[in-house]
Amino acid sequence: MTTTLAPPARLGKPAVRALGLLAVATGALESVVTPTLPLLQRELDLSPAEGALLSIVLLITGALVTPIAGKLGDRHGGKRVMIRLMAVVSAGGLVSALAPNLPVLLLGQILQGAMVGALPLSFILVRTHLPPGESKVAIGVVSGLFVGGGMAGTLAAGPVAEHLSRHWMFALPTLAVIGATVLVDRLMPRDPPPRPDAGRVDLPGLLLLSATLVTLMLVLALAPDIASQPLLLGALVALLAAFATGWAAVERRAASPMVDLRMLARPVMWKSCVLTFVICLGTSMAVYLVPQLLAVSGDTYGFGAGATAIGFYLLPGAVAATLAGPAGGTGARRFGSRAVVAAGVLLTAAALLALSAVHSEIWHLVVGKALIALANGLCVTALVTGIATSVDRHDTGIATSLVLVTRVLGYAVGAQLGGALLTAWTPAGSDVPAEPAFVTGFLVAGAVTVPALLVVRTLGKGVKE
Repeated sequence: MTTTLAPPARLGKPAVRALGLLAVATGALESVVTPTLPLLQRELDLSPAEGALLSIVLLITGALVTPIAGKLGDRHGGKRVMIRLMAVVSAGGLVSALAPNLPVLLLGQILQGAMVGALPLSFILVRTHLPPGESKVAIGVVSGLFVGGGMAGTLAAGPVAEHLSRHWMFALPTLAVIGATVLVDRLMPRDPPPRPDAGRVDLPGLLLLSATLVTLMLVLALAPDIASQPLLLGALVALLAAFATGWAAVERRAASPMVDLRMLARPVMWKSCVLTFVICLGTSMAVYLVPQLLAVSGDTYGFGAGATAIGFYLLPGAVAATLAGPAGGTGARRFGSRAVVAAGVLLTAAALLALSAVHSEIWHLVVGKALIALANGLCVTALVTGIATSVDRHDTGIATSLVLVTRVLGYAVGAQLGGALLTAWTPAGSDVPAEPAFVTGFLVAGAVTVPALLVVRTLGKGVKE
């Protein structure tokens, strides 16, 4: 006898609101470090390189957890994996809130990084429980709400850190994450039955993928100190190549691979990953450099802005990024993803190159950062939406997670490049980088972004609806 499975339950408005609230809360928790990084550097006595490491350690965990969360979500259901993932994130937020020093704070950020895996799980949920047309819009909205949460965290982190303490800027969004997770658990429909291969775990592929990503992040973290420890960095690069080669070999032979390399080899997939990496690298350098430039003493070439003021100056960029999520999905549906990504790349490159030449007034930085954030949101949302709706529904999590991992890697590389430039251009005996460090940083970011247009030209136009 053949058993016919009932279609998945449709998402009701309360469940959609709960998912949106969780996106806002996690976005807020993710964003609190960026506007307060100068404050954390002062309180914890961090060098620019250590500050850059603190700004990307969350992304390191994100790069590791995201493909695993996406694959497990595809097999076992988005809700099941989401609840467990948020328990780890909540623990990380509490550790960060109680951290007395840098090592403990890094541990908290490592645990918090699991939140990056919530995005592919959200995409699984909306694609499982909504019709195809509505799921495209919902993916853009969830992405926008995550960025909107980042806007709230960016705005509130400085005042909370200055008027309460840096501990509360982690504690408040963590409490919001806990509350939203409880609502998602109660209101979200049950997951469909697990896939037949849910019990099979590609353990060799999982371990080798984890080792590859962790080694890659270590290479990125140590790259600024290559002059002082070239042998160690060279050994890590060789180890990275060995892990990556072994992982590819294992995945080709696995009956149920962690990542289907045939999917990764599809032109739309690898081109989307390349574009996401390059665009996010350029954006990340601006995200790191702009707050640092705002914080430089006004007695030199900077503006002497505190954490509260920096959060205020970054707010327009956060608003632009929030609006870019739904706009990117809608634009890709109407004009095609290639047109949206091309416009975003052009806008990003133009804004970065303009900042390298003109950054003597606060409004220069505010407008430039807002344009970069808008362009990044348009590009990434269009790319993720296109990928999410072009693969089989049971591969939504792993496909979108691959794009999100390249987003994380782009941000990590950009932040490290920015930190390395400021460290290299800081005179001996001073803690203030020379102004050419910022000029060079914006120029490099713009120069890296421009060649992405060559890849955009080879993209398909994408599906218009």
